[in-house]
Amino acid sequence: MSGVPGADRPAADRPGEGRPGPDRPSLDRPGAADRGPSDRGPSDREPVDCTVIVVTYNSATDLPGLLDSLPRAVSGLRVRVLVVDNDSADDIGSIVDGRSDVTLIRAGANLGYAGGINAGRRLLGPTRTVAILNPDLRLAPDSLARLVSAACRPGAGAAVPRFTDEAGTTFPSLRREPSVTRVLGDALLGAHWSGRPGWLSEMVWDPRCYERPGPVDWATGAVLVLDAEADAAVGDWYEEFFLYSEETDYCRRLRTAGWTVQYVPDARVFHEGGGSGTGPALTALNEVNRVRYYDRYHGRLAGGAFRVAVTVGQLARIQRPGNRMALRALWSSRGRDELPGRPPAVPAGASALGQEALGQEALQQEAAQQQAQQQQAQQQARREFAR
Repeated sequence: MSGVPGADRPAADRPGEGRPGPDRPSLDRPGAADRGPSDRGPSDREPVDCTVIVVTYNSATDLPGLLDSLPRAVSGLRVRVLVVDNDSADDIGSIVDGRSDVTLIRAGANLGYAGGINAGRRLLGPTRTVAILNPDLRLAPDSLARLVSAACRPGAGAAVPRFTDEAGTTFPSLRREPSVTRVLGDALLGAHWSGRPGWLSEMVWDPRCYERPGPVDWATGAVLVLDAEADAAVGDWYEEFFLYSEETDYCRRLRTAGWTVQYVPDARVFHEGGGSGTGPALTALNEVNRVRYYDRYHGRLAGGAFRVAVTVGQLARIQRPGNRMALRALWSSRGRDELPGRPPAVPAGASALGQEALGQEALQQEAAQQQAQQQQAQQQARREFAR
């Protein structure tokens, strides 16, 4: 044994094989009846280098660009693509129809981003890696292949890319583990003083950090490529967050299990975002889930201090409707009731926000019934942090 996660297991033997069960979502291969086996992509039993999971919600406009960019991004790797649709109102089936290498999974409800990922994970099949992708992306040539290579290195459990805009400008996507001082630093300083000490910013602002590869705490969740062994070890994504903070939580559990998250600057991705719009409720949900996440791991007293720090940031931006709504939700259970995917009421105990993030099955079932848009989540986070 090497002592390094994944170092002593050949890639071909890594887990990722889905198991049938009564809770599996509906699986749809549009047009499959009209095609012979030789015309299809890898079946769910064939080993592949990467299984791609794309969670969609009213994403029919965005999805074709991502699917069209995949062939050049994988550089000859054998790939299986699962599109998990969270009960969209648009005709996502017509987008997938005719693409023999894509399987559509109809969730039957809006499960949220984490819930959609988990629905895809149950149908992975044998695979070396798992790639979680937003639908509003375009992948640069060789980008996914480079991320797969990085995620499979000894000790690595995940890999994240460089995000750019249409002009090629790097978007600050890397993050540090949340803390009270980091939240206060970002609240008061924003993008100013990009070279400030790490303990004063959760966001990694320094442009120099985006030019060198290496381990990071976490990154925006629009793209995350996972070693299949690490994925199996960490398990399901926590669905009680519904939107926001699920990637923060997942990467923390990944690191706690002994794996690293690797930043790969030569894997470039263009993230358009905004395909489903934005809104004050999503701004508020983002801030509330930051506190829920911190409560989960640090307890009531530290969580209370963190909530105060988050509140300072909302007060500094009080002129914006989303931040006003966030203030109300941070300090009022009624305000939290208005948020997308809100958990049901739970008995009094340690912390109201902490209780709502305990992960009971009831929370997951309630979240599955709510209407939300995970594509809004990534774009809203991008806009708020960039200001």
